[in-house]
Amino acid sequence: MTAATYQYVDLPDASVVTTRALLTARDNITDTVAARAMMCIHGGAGFGKTLAVNICLRALEPHEDVRKITFRARPTARAVRYELFTALDLAGEPPRHPSEFDRLLKTALAERPRTFLVDEAQWLNGEAFEYFRYLSDEPSTQLAIIFVGGEGCHTVLRREPMLSSRIFIWQHFTRLNPEDVLDVIPLFHPVWADADPDDITFADSHAAHGNFRAWAQLTAHTRTALARTGRARVDQELLRWAFSRLA
Repeated sequence: MTAATYQYVDLPDASVVTTRALLTARDNITDTVAARAMMCIHGGAGFGKTLAVNICLRALEPHEDVRKITFRARPTARAVRYELFTALDLAGEPPRHPSEFDRLLKTALAERPRTFLVDEAQWLNGEAFEYFRYLSDEPSTQLAIIFVGGEGCHTVLRREPMLSSRIFIWQHFTRLNPEDVLDVIPLFHPVWADADPDDITFADSHAAHGNFRAWAQLTAHTRTALARTGRARVDQELLRWAFSRLA
């Protein structure tokens, strides 16, 4: 499966690799959607959380109505209402009064099963999480919610017992360990397909550190180096040049 839609950089020929974390996410998301529940996927930046969730949710379509919301700043409950109004493609103007707005959203969410992917959920505070819980707890709504974010969203949810107790599944994404790197990276891009395993380990220990986003960036620079030098394979001299472009 090509990864052009979801990769961190424009990286021709990159592929989605079925890691253990992705397989676990697929099962967890499937079970959460079936239960019309809430789950939290959290972990460090660049570990592949959003990529995995997008791939898994795409597999559920068109049988599942999936809507995506992304927050870039700490939203109030009012801001969450407006984001949901937009995500649901509701007609007319948003209601001005909160109670009226809530009735409109609950009515729309009762029409058929829906799944919300709430990305960058580390920006959510207790008030915003509480509003999602409020909608999820409404008996008439048929709502599944996948929160995806950094460790901040896990911290906020765990701090609020009423919210934390409603999370159906928790999944923590971590770095690829050195063994996983040797299994996964040759499948990730042709640049690494015939690379010496020692060179892949060298690249991981000096630059990528088990981080998929870092591997994507490193791969892009390595492709450039191969094209400019005319070399057929990766070597450590070429990798050192690629490292020089990374902070």
